[in-house]
Amino acid sequence: MDSAISDATTPQAASPTSAVPPGAEPLRHRQALRSTADNGLKIVIVGGFGVGKTTMVRSVSEIRPLNTEETMTKAGEAVDDTHGIAGKSATTVAFDFGRITLDARNVLYLFGAPGQERFWFLWDRLFSGTLGAVVLVDTRRLADSWYAIDRLEHHGTPFVVACNDFGGPEHTPEQIRAALDLPDAIPLVFCDARSRESSKQVLISLVQHLQTAALSSTRPSLQPSPLSQTPEPTP
Repeated sequence: MDSAISDATTPQAASPTSAVPPGAEPLRHRQALRSTADNGLKIVIVGGFGVGKTTMVRSVSEIRPLNTEETMTKAGEAVDDTHGIAGKSATTVAFDFGRITLDARNVLYLFGAPGQERFWFLWDRLFSGTLGAVVLVDTRRLADSWYAIDRLEHHGTPFVVACNDFGGPEHTPEQIRAALDLPDAIPLVFCDARSRESSKQVLISLVQHLQTAALSSTRPSLQPSPLSQTPEPTP
């Protein structure tokens, strides 16, 4: 799923002679960062191996995302557990990066963390300065999400849990919350990381959760949040 093709429309480069190799993502037009943008908001997408983090960043980013994917080889078979994702052929070895302009001043930076245990040492650095996080889960392999939730709770980072649709057996929200020991205060949503609209709704759920948490912690003296009047990401 991390290497699945999203439904985001990505026009080819302007040159009429440019060609897109078979299976490659069409190039996006370069979209310059506005000169008025002075407030960067960092979001991290975490989760187990192969849950769709790269795909989600690719789906919603307004720029061609930075991916650090490498082809999986025989040498990694004894290291990475590919149970349930046997068709996966590439994996993130550092992080994914994308960008969404929210308005003239606020820009959302997306970081997708690698899922394998051998890369977990990178997570603490990625969490630094993070406004909030999305924990992306595959309901066929819920146990793979425990470490992500544990680390976010350890850092005190607000997060939402998003169940990516892999077409497996359906589980009720109550069953998923019980399996993850997820408090009622943590939003649980369902999504398809290949869909731009679905992935965008996950980010909106996170922003709403952050606003609720900020309002609760600042009462009775409320200070306006930079996200309080933020519109939805531009399509």
